[in-house]
Amino acid sequence: MVDKTTSGTVTTISAFLLWGFFPIYWKILRHVPATQILAHRVIWSLVFLAILLSIHRRWREVKIFTDQIVECSLGYFINPLVNIFLGMVFLRERLYRWQMLSLILALTGVLFLILQYGRLPWIALVLAFTFGTYGLLRKTSRAGSMVGLFFDTAVLAPVFLTYLIILASHESGAFLSIDPKTDILLMGSGIVTAVPLLLFAHGARRIQYSAVGFFQYIAPTGQLLIGVLLYGEPFTSTHAVSFGLVWTAIVIYSYSTFALYKGSLPPSKKEG
Repeated sequence: MVDKTTSGTVTTISAFLLWGFFPIYWKILRHVPATQILAHRVIWSLVFLAILLSIHRRWREVKIFTDQIVECSLGYFINPLVNIFLGMVFLRERLYRWQMLSLILALTGVLFLILQYGRLPWIALVLAFTFGTYGLLRKTSRAGSMVGLFFDTAVLAPVFLTYLIILASHESGAFLSIDPKTDILLMGSGIVTAVPLLLFAHGARRIQYSAVGFFQYIAPTGQLLIGVLLYGEPFTSTHAVSFGLVWTAIVIYSYSTFALYKGSLPPSKKEG
């Protein structure tokens, strides 16, 4: 049980760390239209996963079975709360006393960010619930993480492949038309996309989904640090209050969870 939980925790945190620093990769590809980057991510992810399935001889399992950056980033802050909610409702996961305090702090931080945003963030809400639901399905699915992700990608691939073929026929695609560096980066986008998804799917199946929710704050924090320290984007008092509450919540949650596993909390507190 401990080994399974440790493995899930490490892979889940690794996934969100990678997601936190990947904006650097996409920044290098800023000369390529976002829709084309998305298409290449799907196509090359499918290729990468097909190679992995061949290496691990897992094909038998396959046969069986814009400019809205601020609002989108807000979705990544709402999404962990959605994960915690889904874990409690559908997986009957229980939050103990200190974990509940963590949830309240995180919720307060996110609500403060939403209020400062000034209007109902529809894109953020859709993003949060969509990815939250996807994570829940990946956690409850019987298919392994690699096979499941291959199927998910294969469903989308024909649409994006058609799109890229149309672009190529009109000589308006970025692939093989700009420079070798761009081509390599576009091909590499498959690995960049698939690796954290594989780690996430692996980890989500081995730890509480509510824990996944709290760990997810690692990614937007990394993105914020990159934006502020590397690209000179502003860090407002709103960010300071929200991040302070969220990271206080993460510290409390992480400590209480560790204490529960080690048995250092009294039984009365474990019962919350």
